[in-house]
Amino acid sequence: MTKNQQPNSKNCFVCGLENPVGLKLVFYDNGEDLVWCNYTFPKHFEGYPGVGHGGIVATILDETVGRVAMIKNPENFMMTVKIEVKYRNPVPLETDLHVTGEMIKHRGRLAQAKSYIRVAGTDTILAEAAATLATVPTETIAGGANAEELGWKVYDNVGS
Repeated sequence: MTKNQQPNSKNCFVCGLENPVGLKLVFYDNGEDLVWCNYTFPKHFEGYPGVGHGGIVATILDETVGRVAMIKNPENFMMTVKIEVKYRNPVPLETDLHVTGEMIKHRGRLAQAKSYIRVAGTDTILAEAAATLATVPTETIAGGANAEELGWKVYDNVGS
């Protein structure tokens, strides 16, 4: 399977490699319709004892569905307009997790995608999300920083 590393940014909470309190996730894709990353919940993101906080679970699922739209164009920024998260099993702390996302439908400025969190090496779904995405409005991007200022690039020697 093809393995393309997707860009990271400097300060994004999820993928910002310079954000001291961020998750620092590094995403990969297959060049077609699947994106993935690996993550281990540290103890400081605990909800119930021994369990990852549901808000962080939802955040990871949300970022993953957005990353699906970037598979063939890393500057195809889409934002979530609707998301449904299902918590199927507790997400354990300090355990290797595998997160995947897949495109369901992409037509024009709207897309539908799904994402899943599993314990690495298993098929058991811990949490999943189904989302509708929309292209980020031009005026939102126009008022923001450029890719260089954001640090939006593929960084060497990160991730797995």
